[in-house]
Amino acid sequence: MDLQGEMRARVSWALVLAVFLAFPPFQRERVEEMGFGEILRMGRMRVDLALTQALRSRWDTEATAFVFPWGHMIPSLEDVSRITGLRIYGRPRRSSLVPRVALQESLGLYDAGKNAGESEDEYLERLARVSRRELVSEPGPQADLDLRRFLVLFLGRLLFATRGDAVHCRFLPLLENLGEVGGYAWGVAFLAHQYDSLSASERQTSTGGFYPFLQVWAYLHLPALGRGDLVRPGLVPIARRWDSRRDTRHLVDQLERLQEAIDSHPYLDVIWQPYLGEGYEGQPWLVQARPYFGRSVWLHALNLVLPLNLFLTQRSLGLRQSAVEFPVRDRFTVGFFIYHDRETAQRQVAELRSELEKVRSTGAGGASSSRDAGGSPSLLEARLAGAVLRAEEVQRHLEERERDLRLTTKHAMDLQAQRDQYQGQRDHLQGEIQSTRSERDQLHIRAEAAETRSAEATGERDQLRVRAEAAETRVAEMTRELATLRVERLCVVLQAQEAVARSLQQIVTGIGRSRSRSRSVASGSRVTGGTVGQYLASSSSRRRNEEEGRRRQDEAGTHQGEGGGGEMRHHLTDKRDPRSVAVGSEET
Repeated sequence: MDLQGEMRARVSWALVLAVFLAFPPFQRERVEEMGFGEILRMGRMRVDLALTQALRSRWDTEATAFVFPWGHMIPSLEDVSRITGLRIYGRPRRSSLVPRVALQESLGLYDAGKNAGESEDEYLERLARVSRRELVSEPGPQADLDLRRFLVLFLGRLLFATRGDAVHCRFLPLLENLGEVGGYAWGVAFLAHQYDSLSASERQTSTGGFYPFLQVWAYLHLPALGRGDLVRPGLVPIARRWDSRRDTRHLVDQLERLQEAIDSHPYLDVIWQPYLGEGYEGQPWLVQARPYFGRSVWLHALNLVLPLNLFLTQRSLGLRQSAVEFPVRDRFTVGFFIYHDRETAQRQVAELRSELEKVRSTGAGGASSSRDAGGSPSLLEARLAGAVLRAEEVQRHLEERERDLRLTTKHAMDLQAQRDQYQGQRDHLQGEIQSTRSERDQLHIRAEAAETRSAEATGERDQLRVRAEAAETRVAEMTRELATLRVERLCVVLQAQEAVARSLQQIVTGIGRSRSRSRSVASGSRVTGGTVGQYLASSSSRRRNEEEGRRRQDEAGTHQGEGGGGEMRHHLTDKRDPRSVAVGSEET
């Protein structure tokens, strides 16, 4: 079932329930008397698309049954009666399209779409409210017309739903006499419709009919799949107890997981008789339906007639059945039965031919035996000949099916070999992809480690740069402080020398004055002139030395500052004290 089919099924169920709830009480009682009340009391179940498609892929049209690895399984009349509550007893019926929108509008459903943000209960309540405005509330011809329109919608869009948007009018002849509607075996027709829908073209992905039936059937017989939740135990019919389990995975993933689960499903976990512990209390329809349980019958649905081959599933009847190994997910698993039937047909043909030969050869003796059997020899011979012809025809048909099966099996084996080859190539590619992903992850780890080391190196470089800048700043500050100290020291030395020079000048002046009295003016002038000249010469030499020291200091730079200072101190200490010069000069 595609998504559009799922939405159509959910909307159809909501529309049918809305009209049923909008009916006045007397109309609901009429629907109950027809046997449709139980199915309309069910809760709205979610559509399990994956489960429906998985079951549909296992349906064998030839056997009219599901083919699983553990054998055949068939939905039976008892399943229909217990799950849906439909009647499977009554008169069988064998039988143009009307637009769905026109039919809905005749019941007051002009706006059937769901509004944004509207819950399911609000949506159903709104539909029932608008439909109630168009439906008559008193018995009469108009009420009968409303009921017929509702039954056409119920049968055509819910119980016997088909693909497409139109509603089939094949039910109208059955609705001519509303008093007889409840006397039809609707459950049998429903099961035949299910078989026909499952046997449709494989290109179709949707399944018509009342979808909760197949889902609940799978919940009961294949519980290990885990697709349903028992939310309301004890309710009847059984479909009211279950709800589909929500699965948020993609539909393709769900279907693949379900196919694998069916292939590996434990045989002992298959429930062949799920109703052994079920009683009949509160289910009056089961009392009259019980004689039809476990019988292989022909199912009639209007102009459709299909067989119910319960002999394929003897274990569902509580009987012993030989174990048959079925290939996994193979649509042509009926080969065992074809070979078995062919051998049986050959044996029957041989027996019939021998009987025919006996009848032809005995003559009059055969006539008496024929009279004892209740017929003439010619009549018996004709019957045997007809039986032989029919058996031969069946044998030829089985041989053709066997030949077709062999060709199909060969083709299936070729496809299986190709599949295995593609599987090997896919596994090889997956291994290469895995190794490539591992290498990519390793490269990614290495790249992250390199980025980490680069970030650490960048941090260390920034720290070293900050330290270098701080060192340069400190060296510049120390250089400035050193130059300032040197200038201050020179200033102090010059001030001291100037003070010494003034003191010497005062001493010399005092000595000159004291000696001028005892010596002559000429001798005193020479001494004084010589002393002053020697002092002036010494002062001039000292200034030159200081200027030379400053010049060398400017040229030497920062690293030779200490050497220049020492040289300057050396020059300064090497100067002779002016007082010693003056004394020496005086002694001279």
